[in-house]
Amino acid sequence: MARVLTSVGVKVALGARNVTRSAEVADDIESSGGRALPLALDVTDPASVLEALDTAETELGPVSILVNNAGIVVNKPLLEHDDADWNRVLATNLSGAFTVARETARRMISHNLHGRIINIASIAARQPYAGLHGYCASKAGLEQLTRTLAVELGSSGIAVNTIAPGYVETELTADFLHSTAGEKLRGRVPLGRFGEPADLDGVLLLLAGPGGRYMTGAVVTVDGGLSLRSA
Repeated sequence: MARVLTSVGVKVALGARNVTRSAEVADDIESSGGRALPLALDVTDPASVLEALDTAETELGPVSILVNNAGIVVNKPLLEHDDADWNRVLATNLSGAFTVARETARRMISHNLHGRIINIASIAARQPYAGLHGYCASKAGLEQLTRTLAVELGSSGIAVNTIAPGYVETELTADFLHSTAGEKLRGRVPLGRFGEPADLDGVLLLLAGPGGRYMTGAVVTVDGGLSLRSA
């Protein structure tokens, strides 16, 4: 997503706990003529969020586009799912998104920016998956948070929308998607394949750019039709 945004001239701050990986992506973007700044950011730590936003503003200028993409998953049966598992997932996927959105919106309003907040949810917000208790609950909460933010921030000219991907092949999902269970799941996708990161590019550019200027509170599903099947 950072590469896509820089390809259309956006200056990007890459906030993550793994600064080494962010720096690698930033170096790649800058070698291609873009502008990218790697930042240490733990969305579960409000002080880290404020520090990252301060640095981004100092180095790149006021933030006008936020992509809330931090997320983790715990996959365990209910009776093995302890409080720490639940709290860790909710703290990152939902509370973290809330904190970053709140502090970014505060700055957008102070700079009189008609900004964009784009949350990354999942079809798991509406499709139940056994074992993914915190993940499903957090993504459902993120969709509703998108709507409450859209209602409240609209008067300040800030649009808030959500992208809800299906199964997209990344480092985190590759092992499962190429397993026997993954191959079985592939057969349930109407378009006959799992997603690739590039399949989210068009929606990202729509919501971040002028084409999405009259969209807010929307949840855009990008899943090859998988959510049309019964759970």
